[in-house]
Order: sequence, then C-alpha cells, then structure tokens
Amino acid sequence: MTAPLTPPHQPQPHDPAWPPPPPPPSGPDGDPITAAEVIQGALVTVVSAAAGALLGVLWLNLAPRVLLVSDGKGVYLRNSEAETAIGSDGTFVLLALAFGAVAGLAVFLLRRRGGVPLVLGLAAGGVLGSLLARGLGTHFGPTSDVVARAKQVGPDVPFDAPLELHLGAAALLAWPLAAMIVHLALTAAFGPRDPDPWEQPKAL
Repeated sequence: MTAPLTPPHQPQPHDPAWPPPPPPPSGPDGDPITAAEVIQGALVTVVSAAAGALLGVLWLNLAPRVLLVSDGKGVYLRNSEAETAIGSDGTFVLLALAFGAVAGLAVFLLRRRGGVPLVLGLAAGGVLGSLLARGLGTHFGPTSDVVARAKQVGPDVPFDAPLELHLGAAALLAWPLAAMIVHLALTAAFGPRDPDPWEQPKAL
C-alpha cells in the first residue's frame, strides 16, 4: 500500500469547499512607483527648498541678538550669562518644526494616498530648505568678521555677534523630521485603507 500524495489536511484541487487563495497584496496604488509619483516627489522637494528662503528671513528677523564688546585688545560677550547665545538655535529649530509640520500637512491634503516619493521629497526638501535658510541668515546677518567690526565701532561699544547655528546638523534635521512625522501620522490615521486580501466577499 502506498501513502497518499496529498496530506489529508491539504485541500484537493478545485475543491468547492475551500475558497480560492487571496490575491497577493499590492502597494498603495496597486502598482509600482510611477513616473507621475516621482514627478510629484520632485515637485515637493523644489517647493520645500524654495520655502527655505522664507525661513531664513524669519530667522534673521526673529532670532535674538548676542551683543559683543571690545576693550581694544579682544572681543567678548557683553553679558556672559545671557541665554541669547542659544536663542538663535532655538528660534531656528522652532521655525523649522513649524515649516515641516505645515509641509507634511499640505502634502497630505493634496494627495492623501501618500507614497514613497512624497516622503522622500519632504525629507530632501526639508534639508535643502534648512540649508538655504541658514545660508541666507548668516549671509545677510551681522558680519562674521568680528575683529573688523570691533575696530569699526570702537572700544566699549556693543555690536551684534554673527548669526550662527551652534547645534549644526541637529537643527537642520528639525524640518525634514517634522514633515515626515506629520505626513506619516496623518496618512496612517486618515489615509485610504487598502482592501484586506484575506477578507471574503459578502454574499448577496
């Protein structure tokens, strides 16, 4: 006697008692990434990067100024205990978080289905926008040549210190992180749901 080729717990081919296997799961749009989605992601990158100019202008005008003073031999902080030394970083980070949150919300409202290109566009655009904002703020802010500025104003005359980001990369990542977190959270909470491949159709 030979053993059966099909184990007893496996369904027989074309057995009407067993439902057909579910279709394989698909992506958000049911298809791989399309050229249109790539273009949309690139557009998000460009618009976000351009918005960095507005961030730079706001940072330049809202960041607290650090005052320096010269005694004729060196340049020193006018008030060494002032917290304004880190105020420029805090202002930049708060503004960048707000810009990132608005960018994530705007992209979600324009295209609720989301997609990898949009998330990558938000990340790349946030980084480029932050870099542009820092460049504009430092370029149009007080001069970085404090020695020449001290000689120009004279001893014991306070003047503004250069506008700088002491946090470096941490401040530059505030925008892209906020944008991606807000967008992914909104997509998970309010985005369209993919059909469950294991759900059986209801009988009429």
